[in-house]
Amino acid sequence: MPRFTVHIRDEWLAIPCRDPTKTIHWLGLEALRRYIKNKPDNGGITTLKDVRFVVRRCQGQGLLDGEDTIEDALEDNDFLELGNSICIMTYYTETKVVQARELLDTIVKENKVVYGITTGFGKFARTVIPVGKLKELQENLVRSHSAGVGNPLSPERTRMLLALRINVLAKGYSGISLETLHAMIQAFNASCLSFVPEKGTVGASGDLAPLSHLALGLMGEGRMWSPNSGWADAKYVLEAHGLKPIVLRPKEGLALINGTQMITSLGAEAVERAQAIARQADIVAALTLEVLKGSTKAFDSEIHALRPHPGQIEVAFRFRSLLESDHHPSEIAESHRFCDRVQDAYTMRCCPQVHGIVNDTINFVKNIINTEINSATDNPMVFAERGETISGGNFHGEYPAKALDYLAIGVHELASISERRIERLCNPSLSELPAFLVNEGGLNSGFMIAHCTAASLVSENKVLCHPSSVDSLSTSAATEDHVSMGGWAARKALRVIEHVEQGRLGDTLYTLQGPACGSGG
Repeated sequence: MPRFTVHIRDEWLAIPCRDPTKTIHWLGLEALRRYIKNKPDNGGITTLKDVRFVVRRCQGQGLLDGEDTIEDALEDNDFLELGNSICIMTYYTETKVVQARELLDTIVKENKVVYGITTGFGKFARTVIPVGKLKELQENLVRSHSAGVGNPLSPERTRMLLALRINVLAKGYSGISLETLHAMIQAFNASCLSFVPEKGTVGASGDLAPLSHLALGLMGEGRMWSPNSGWADAKYVLEAHGLKPIVLRPKEGLALINGTQMITSLGAEAVERAQAIARQADIVAALTLEVLKGSTKAFDSEIHALRPHPGQIEVAFRFRSLLESDHHPSEIAESHRFCDRVQDAYTMRCCPQVHGIVNDTINFVKNIINTEINSATDNPMVFAERGETISGGNFHGEYPAKALDYLAIGVHELASISERRIERLCNPSLSELPAFLVNEGGLNSGFMIAHCTAASLVSENKVLCHPSSVDSLSTSAATEDHVSMGGWAARKALRVIEHVEQGRLGDTLYTLQGPACGSGG
């Protein structure tokens, strides 16, 4: 009988299958049933009726079609992962969301004074608002806070922003109504995406400006984009998809705009791209080392066991895997096997140490971003089981801000060391190769200016790597007297990563193309 191992959140479950003609969707449901059974609180899932999920292979992360049969799509002992649907599946219980909303409705009915529900905001927290104006209070909050500037986030980034905000609200600690939550999910599934300017957040009290713009479109105001309509007035985009603007209840405006989702959504993209760069950097550096006839002795496993940083050990292993092969021996390596060179320059010999800390940095930041993605970052928090709301500071963006400043500094180093290897490739006194890797030098300039481009990008990154999170400007009449500046930390981390993606390409020029022949290289 075939068996499959399915990963759900932090659990690995062995799922036997007596009938291989059953579907992948059946396998996912069976895994969820077992997961719920093993958890005292049912894993936070009370019903499987509305749960949507995707099933991926752990190896390669290939997405499986839920309608395919197990015998057609899987092999015995396959390892699978159950995760979020592209059409937004959040593990939440409608009961928890409803209970939190009912508590807020009771607070309003009993005329209690609670911040953000029956009062103004920030400096106006002591101003009590009449019940008849609570809807207007929430609408005015969103409109007044939609004060961002700059270019809009791309549709992909806005969609990620909306997904993360839904994930927070679905946890049941924000007091959002089920109707509003469902309306947001429908907008996400239809890719109806608000105009969200990229500038304007100080990262506490959350990403107020960008999240307000996100909410404004859902209210049918401002501009909105969808694949079918392009940019148009939000109310017409929603109408074209059969959707209605959300109508805010007490506290819902605040619930929609309070949190770190702008920082975190951009941070998640930065981490994903950084992981890809780090893997590519090892491959590129190994190619360069081979072309420059470097030694592989510096990557001996016993050397790195004496300084056992995980990233360093992993990078050294990758270099050995790439450069030492009995099946595909290198003619270049054979040509200098018995040369008298003792050791190489740091840019080649110290790759495990330099690239290694970048890998460890990325993993550190990834853990923080993953925690942030799955955290409740609202204020005040609604604890239905305790019958109270509590004001706190989970909206403060210091965690992702500091982490993303660290990420920018780490990833920059891949470009910095890569630029030095480009110099070594292009400089005949260092490489024993034609100057600028070109035949007929003088008539042709080869990779002379390609190296200049890499150098300019590295120089820009040195400025961009200055941490934004060391700054703080008091806002909101000193109510928000310490802020994270996390929005800029996230945006400049992405810019640094983009420069590294562009600049480190030069490191491969000779190794992939050989000496340049055409004018200008």
